[in-house]
Amino acid sequence: MSCEFLSDEWFAKVEELRAAAGDIEAPAALADLVINITIGTDGGEKQMALVGGMLEQGHHADAPTTMILPADLAKRIFIEGDQSAGMQGFMSGQIRVEGDMSKLMALQTAQPTGAQVELMKKIQEITA
Repeated sequence: MSCEFLSDEWFAKVEELRAAAGDIEAPAALADLVINITIGTDGGEKQMALVGGMLEQGHHADAPTTMILPADLAKRIFIEGDQSAGMQGFMSGQIRVEGDMSKLMALQTAQPTGAQVELMKKIQEITA
């Protein structure tokens, strides 16, 4: 069953998959990283956060960085794992950053663990 990216149903399914995966250790570069992500959609803004390498619904009050981008680009970066889309989006002005931009550098260099890759494959499978 596919769920529309960023829908409440999608966030619930992602949380369910994360819980089923158990305690997934993040690479050291991502372990303490918290980045808020504001995504522009046709229906308004959606908020999520990247916390320790995992996607969560909503923003975190203690995040030093917020990334703002359109939904299609967010899907390519966070669901499809297209790192070049992130660089292109930043260079073209589709991605705006508020706060500590240096925190985003950790995203470029960190390699996901095998367990994270497996979880992301499952999230891709349920994302429409």
